[in-house]
This record gives sequence, structure tokens and C-alpha cells, in this order.
Amino acid sequence: MSVFSIPYEPRRLQATEARLEAIYNAARKGLRGDTLALAAGMRPTEFRTLCEFDPLAALAEEKGRADGELEMAGVLYDAAKGGDAKAALDILKHTHGWVAKQAVTVEVNQTISITSALQEAQRRVIEGVAEAAATIEDAKPYPERIRADG
Repeated sequence: MSVFSIPYEPRRLQATEARLEAIYNAARKGLRGDTLALAAGMRPTEFRTLCEFDPLAALAEEKGRADGELEMAGVLYDAAKGGDAKAALDILKHTHGWVAKQAVTVEVNQTISITSALQEAQRRVIEGVAEAAATIEDAKPYPERIRADG
């Protein structure tokens, strides 16, 4: 059995200009967390460690996110100013909290007669009692019906 060694060299975490620019560009495009780290050429744990020990890395992420949002807000604003109604509505809804009015109006113009309502209720009770009696009569065994009828 042969034994071989694997050379191990730990990666140095340093906020170099190239690394900060990669973080900035990834954040500017809207990436977050692990995907941002991978797009910037780092492992997620390396990125978190770098942000913890070097505030410039976290600042690069925040600045990239802010610049990306500013750029997209400008594109949306220009589209709305150019007559794009959908873009204008999206700005109103998401930026200014605007909500279209939703009103439902129901009008019922009907008079109710108390005497006719009572008569209708009484008719329903009488019909219900008659139906219940018929159901009970139908549920009796056949010989009992003969004795009751005969």
C-alpha cells in the first residue's frame, strides 16, 4: 500500500481591489448570500468570514446593491416618464404605496312585510312537519303499517 500526500495550502482571505470589485459587481446585479460569494470567486464561508473581519467587503456589497437599485430605478422612472403605464403603476405601487380603490356597492330596495314573512314561516313549518311525519311513516316496518291502517 502506498502513501501519498496531498499538498494543502490555506487560501488567504484578503480584501484586494479585485475581490472587492467582484463583490461589488455581483451585489449590483442583485445577488445575495451564497450566490454572491460564489459569483465573486469565493466559498460562502470565506465570504462571510471576510465580511466579518474586513468591513470594506461588506461596504462593497452594500454599495453594489445600492448602485444596482439606483440604476434600475432610473430605468423604470425613464420608462414611466416616456409613457409606459405599467412602469408608472409599478412605481406608484411599490415605491409610493399606492393602491387602486376597490369599492363594492350593494343596494337592495325591497320592503318586507312582517305578516307575509310570518305566514311564509308558518307554511314552511307545516310542510316540514308533514314531511317528517311521512318519513317516519315510511320508516316503520311493513306489518306495523298494516295494523295502523287496518
